[in-house]
Amino acid sequence: MEISILNQAGEKTGKKIKLNDEIFGIEPNDHAIYLDVKQFLANNRQGTAKAKQRSENAHSTRKLGRQKGGGGARPGDLKSPVRVGGGTIFGPVPRDYSFKLNKKVKQLARRSALSLRAKQDQLIVLDTLAFEAPKTKAMVEVLAKLNVTGKKVLFVLPENNEVVLKSARNIERTNVVTVNELNTYAIMNSNALVLLKDSVKAIEETLA
Repeated sequence: MEISILNQAGEKTGKKIKLNDEIFGIEPNDHAIYLDVKQFLANNRQGTAKAKQRSENAHSTRKLGRQKGGGGARPGDLKSPVRVGGGTIFGPVPRDYSFKLNKKVKQLARRSALSLRAKQDQLIVLDTLAFEAPKTKAMVEVLAKLNVTGKKVLFVLPENNEVVLKSARNIERTNVVTVNELNTYAIMNSNALVLLKDSVKAIEETLA
């Protein structure tokens, strides 16, 4: 698969880049994508939700009524889950939601996500992306030139670039990551994937 390389003004440079079909041209595996996204979200859960059980409630254990003769069920203490302010039955307790996923499945998921973006024509390759100084206005102009204003846009840089990062961080729906930070969730959570020419090479070296 070949794709035209654009400059940051949205114009064709006359050059094309050949994308590795094993990474950008496979049949997307939906289940692998689902598992990788599920793991990413699970691993980011705090797992700190907590409700007091019956034994943790601070009420007295005094019996509230007679054992017999009250005309109803035998009453317990205020800690009873059936009473207002009592303990919670099967309430949440702190736990670890993370789980293991095989490396090959994660790589398949990432290749599937990249192939899906390429298949849906939501993949853009830029020659370079550079600004003289951090300016949100400059990044807004780039988004307009690339016709992705208002969309969820993910820029993938070959290495960390503070100027580009600071230029994009105040723009809603725009995210900037490096190749090392790229994950399936970030790809699937975007409507437009913008790669630099050097980023494509780095991705192919990682996933080939």
